[in-house]
Amino acid sequence: MTTTIGYIVGSISSTSINRSLANALVRQAPEGVEFVEIPIAGLPFYSPDADADYPAVAREFKDAIAAVDGVVLVTPEYSRSIPGVLKNALDWASRPYGQNSFTGKPTAVLGTSGGPIGAAVAQQHLKTILTHFASPQLGQPEGFIQSKPGLFTPEGEVTDASTAEFLRGYLAAFVRHIARVKAADAAA
Repeated sequence: MTTTIGYIVGSISSTSINRSLANALVRQAPEGVEFVEIPIAGLPFYSPDADADYPAVAREFKDAIAAVDGVVLVTPEYSRSIPGVLKNALDWASRPYGQNSFTGKPTAVLGTSGGPIGAAVAQQHLKTILTHFASPQLGQPEGFIQSKPGLFTPEGEVTDASTAEFLRGYLAAFVRHIARVKAADAAA
């Protein structure tokens, strides 16, 4: 049985170290895990005016979230928070009222930065939003990764064995989290 994990990269920068981290995570996937990117760059700015007639790109975004077993959100830290483009995507996912795509969807948060706390403040902010969405989150391990030059290649190779091992363990924990949430839902 395959576990399908969607991933959202919270940066649209062509040189994003968080995109490199996401690529590294995908390369560490064990057998039976399939990754699907859920892109956010094409989403227009959210406005409640669109709630009555959701644009196709936003419906496709929500459908992509619905189609996966869980979602990993890979976020950089901009000004001690998440990037605006990621917040915009979350707003689209949570609307119209009562149709939040993340409600009940297992999630995990991961990020990297050049600083020693690895986007920790942005991740905590993102976890607060996901809590509001009633999204069951992976609590441990937390994914605060300090990026150093050459740690990840743009193609996702990890040059540090301990970081690669951490990512494999992180994925294993998330797959178990997804299974627990599915089992709890089935029992309810």
